[in-house]
Amino acid sequence: MATKIRLQRHGRKGYAFYSIVIADVRAPRDGKFIEKIGTYNPNTNPATVDLKFDRALDWVMKGAQPTDTVRNILSREGVYMKKHLLGGVAKGAFGEAEAEAKFEAWKSDKQNGLAAQKAKLEESKKAEAKARLEAEQKVNEAKAKALAEKKAAEEAAKAAAEAEAAAQENAEGEASAEEANAEAPAAE
Repeated sequence: MATKIRLQRHGRKGYAFYSIVIADVRAPRDGKFIEKIGTYNPNTNPATVDLKFDRALDWVMKGAQPTDTVRNILSREGVYMKKHLLGGVAKGAFGEAEAEAKFEAWKSDKQNGLAAQKAKLEESKKAEAKARLEAEQKVNEAKAKALAEKKAAEEAAKAAAEAEAAAQENAEGEASAEEANAEAPAAE
């Protein structure tokens, strides 16, 4: 029986979630399967993979053919690296302890790379948020400056109107005082 390692789709529309399964090549995508060996969630950044490593390695060693996406997932998780190293042990190129040491070194290097990628992503998010905040502060400062200028212009116009009104009152007061002074001598 020919077997495939493939993805089986779950989840709602627009938010796919996959199970990594071993299935007969004739079985439909979401149909009957032999064994579930993990899950794959492409909705997170980076994508989340939960894999039963030993079972995946066992099936790859038995000759199960993965689909392209599953091959990429298994490669990233190190299944093919382990298969390669076990092939070297079988040929006598090096011992099993040395193969395990090489695999652990590869795995730790991979983890460091992922940690650096996550740190870089977090740093870029913080820088973007800081840039947005600075841009918003500049806009707010410009709005506050425009509002202050408008208020200053209104105050100046109000002060000018009050000065003009006071000047008119003074002029009217002087005119009435002159009229009163003009009438007073005539009465004598």
